[in-house]
This record gives sequence, structure tokens and C-alpha cells, in this order.
Amino acid sequence: MLIRILAAVVVFVSALIHLEQWWVVFRDNALMAPAMLLNFGGGVVIALLLLFWRHWIPLALTVLFGASTLGAFIISATVGLFGVHEHWTGWIIFTAAGVEIAAIILGLAGLALERRHPLAPRASAASHLR
Repeated sequence: MLIRILAAVVVFVSALIHLEQWWVVFRDNALMAPAMLLNFGGGVVIALLLLFWRHWIPLALTVLFGASTLGAFIISATVGLFGVHEHWTGWIIFTAAGVEIAAIILGLAGLALERRHPLAPRASAASHLR
């Protein structure tokens, strides 16, 4: 469960970074603004799923979220993406890259650990009435 909590934290931090970047940089960019807001919303949903749904899907979404956002940033920093050419400068860029890498690692670790030692399902209220 600790890996899920850590993964939820890094995915939520990534979501907040995307919201900050939307507000400061991309708010008026017709192509990038919706992408930043979708990443914010997706990150919040994935973080909540990690905490409240004991299934492998949130962990897989964590890996995919980290890989896709890191991949999009690398593309924008090398050849450009939708007219945006980012640079590896500033604390926010390195923080974003760090949490994306952490999301990938924690998601993969969670998948591996839960495959070996599945989490026990939560008991429902109805099971106590029997």
C-alpha cells in the first residue's frame, strides 16, 4: 500500500505542475491549453484511483501517465510539439521530469509487488452482517 500512496503523491504533483504550466505558460495556446488541463484532470483521477481502487489498472495507468507525459516533454524539448519547443531549464522542468520518472518506477514496482503478493480485498459492510 505504501507504493500506491507514493505513486498517488507523485502523480498528483505532476497534475499540479500541469495546472501551474497551464496557468502561467499555456493558458492562451489553443492546442496546449486543453492538453495541460487534461493532464491535470487525468492525474487527479489516477491519484484517487490508486488510493481507493485495489486493482492493477490504476498502477498501469500510473506507468502510462508518467511515460506519456515524459515522452511528450522530451519530444517538445527536442523537435518541438504543436509549435512549442521546451528547454531543460528551471526547477519546474526538472521537478516534472523527476515525478514522471518516479511515477513510471513506482507504477512498475507496484505492479510487480502486487502480482507476487495480491492485496486482500476490502471487506464490505454486507459481509459483516452474515
